[in-house]
Amino acid sequence: MDLGIRGRNAIVCASSRGLGRGCAIGLAEAGCNLVVNGRDPQSLRRTAEEIRDRFGVSVTEVAADVSTHEGQKALLDACPSPDILVNNNAGPPRRDFRELSREDMIKGVTQNMITPLELIQATVPGMAERGFGRVVNITSYSVRMPIPGLDLSSGARAGLTAFLAGVARTVAGRNVTINNLLPGRMDTERLHAGIRYGAERGGHSEEEETRRQISEIPAGRFGTPEEFGRACAFLCSAHAGYITGQNLLLDGGLFPSAF
Repeated sequence: MDLGIRGRNAIVCASSRGLGRGCAIGLAEAGCNLVVNGRDPQSLRRTAEEIRDRFGVSVTEVAADVSTHEGQKALLDACPSPDILVNNNAGPPRRDFRELSREDMIKGVTQNMITPLELIQATVPGMAERGFGRVVNITSYSVRMPIPGLDLSSGARAGLTAFLAGVARTVAGRNVTINNLLPGRMDTERLHAGIRYGAERGGHSEEEETRRQISEIPAGRFGTPEEFGRACAFLCSAHAGYITGQNLLLDGGLFPSAF
């Protein structure tokens, strides 16, 4: 299926690995030119080279922390007029809420709420003026379903979701959409950190914790960054202009709800 975005310019934040990398690959597969980003230059370089070799699209590397003003400026200098913005960032580590300091909470909210809002402020007006724009925010299924130890991440991402629910409606008439992708248990480094955390709390092995977590998923497996990335690419496509302000769960049926 041709997604109708070949030649479009996309910024994909925190895309050197994990779900951000999956989204960068999905957009490259659709023919988009990319700005990819990460804090580890070597990992970022490997991802950029792989995407160039596989898909023949233009890939610009920006090694920076997207939560800083300097990092955001570097991204926007590399792509001043993006058609597509994929917001992604590392979440706070698992921690009991009683252990969180004020500084921890400010950092978590900055990473997972303020940073994407600042990038949306910087890019959506231009998208609206040009008559095309797609924003996808990678949040988490924890916005709807609690995950032990991830209260700060969940709260910040839920705040972002609520903030943008109204904003999305203000720009929909200019062919600019803002949607959220809610990953469930995807096969990433963060998932495996959670498996270690669960094994330690439960007093059993990581293999047992892996089997336990998979047994709770109706699909019977963890998700992959590649399928997550293709869902992102569809939301960024020319065919998704009538989808906005939505929260798409990719969780293999883990969250038990009819609506």
